[in-house]
Amino acid sequence: MNQQMTPLERRAASSLAGIYSLRMMGLFLILPVFSLYAEHLGHSTPFMIGLAIGIYGLTQAILQIPFGMLSDRFGRKRIITIGLLIFAAGSIVAASAHTIIGIIIGRALQGSGAIAAAVMALAADLTREEHRTKAMAMIGTTIGVTFALSLVLGPLLNSWIGVPGIFWLTSVLALGGIMLLRTGVPDPEHSRFHRDAESVPGYFLSVFRNTQLLRLDASIFMLHMMLTASFVVLPFVLRDYAGIQADHHWYIYLPVLLLSLIIMVPLILVAEKRRRLKEVFIGAVATLGLAQAGLMLFFRSTAGIFVSLLLFFIAFNVLEALLPSLIVKFCEADKKGTAMGVYSTSQFLGAFTGGMAGGSIYGGFGVQWVFGFCLIVAIVWILVVKTMQKPQYLSNYMINVGSIDVSQAGKIEKELKQQAGVAQAIVNIEDGVAYLKVDSRVVDKDDLHKVTAGLTATPAVDESGQQNGVLNQAPST
Repeated sequence: MNQQMTPLERRAASSLAGIYSLRMMGLFLILPVFSLYAEHLGHSTPFMIGLAIGIYGLTQAILQIPFGMLSDRFGRKRIITIGLLIFAAGSIVAASAHTIIGIIIGRALQGSGAIAAAVMALAADLTREEHRTKAMAMIGTTIGVTFALSLVLGPLLNSWIGVPGIFWLTSVLALGGIMLLRTGVPDPEHSRFHRDAESVPGYFLSVFRNTQLLRLDASIFMLHMMLTASFVVLPFVLRDYAGIQADHHWYIYLPVLLLSLIIMVPLILVAEKRRRLKEVFIGAVATLGLAQAGLMLFFRSTAGIFVSLLLFFIAFNVLEALLPSLIVKFCEADKKGTAMGVYSTSQFLGAFTGGMAGGSIYGGFGVQWVFGFCLIVAIVWILVVKTMQKPQYLSNYMINVGSIDVSQAGKIEKELKQQAGVAQAIVNIEDGVAYLKVDSRVVDKDDLHKVTAGLTATPAVDESGQQNGVLNQAPST
């Protein structure tokens, strides 16, 4: 078995990660500065400010799964290009707007360019099954890095070009994403449906019946609701109570984010390597609550804000890393794409709800009670997840078995289930793929490939390291 990604697989994954990060940066750059700009716009109210910040989440939640399905029919690159053009158009509308209503329309258009599912599907087209998790991890990592950069760059860019200039910049970033798509992303030899990366409508009911997955969907909803609600008022808190000029807010964000990233690493290692996922997970939720209590009580103190934000981002970063891992552990082997689709939709709905809630509470009760609301959310969250089952420490793994019949599929399933470290094996003859859940500490993946190669007419991996449905690529050296 070829253990390394080929150069074209790495190029595809890194280019798609770049495209995704350019788009996400366009959404995140205004987060730390928009509220201060919007208070002077026509028709502006606290609720409208919150709506403008969060509205992209509603349109993204509605359209991301349909965009993925359209990419199956009309082509990945075409749909991604259309999505990026819609995003660029929304950025131009927001940049040209002189009222909060115009900004809301622009932000809604930005969210309508919902390319996430199509990007993941294209990544699946361009990578072999056993390396797909690496490609998805590369894309996922860029999201966290982009978010951190945006919090620092937003205030700096605001001092140079203002919020309208930031919106113009995001339109340029979207067009840059199209150029990268055309020049940096290879064309797949075959484009087909992938259950591990795309939603299957027939699986939705099964996913919604899984109470463990529902807890995780509720978790990402509440996490992004808290994040967005907090950033409706944080710019006001830093300016009006901490006395920090808007252009200098990055003085707080930069050290907070750097320290939080350093501290999160050992926590993730404890969760995964020492198999304490549930404990670290619930501890992170409790830390979020503590951070919100600190912001509620000490929002007039620069030191109090700093410590509270540090706690918040430590917990936020830990949860952003652990939640997708937990989704994989609790979903069935062949339902990962559907489970992740529902999870992502929940995330975007959380951002939308947080914007509306933050704006409404700020307008009615002041900044202190936005943090109070988030504290209540954290308490509810702990109640929701404290009865969560302890996860099995299993990961998803796939093997391309090629064109087989029902009899061969049954034999492969039986043999794979007998291998050490294999907890679940589902062979889908339509996809020509064996979907597995394995204990990575126990399983021998070379043995798995030998089993499938010995029972199929088409080997899982041929002598040059190639598989069906993947680019004809030279093996890496």
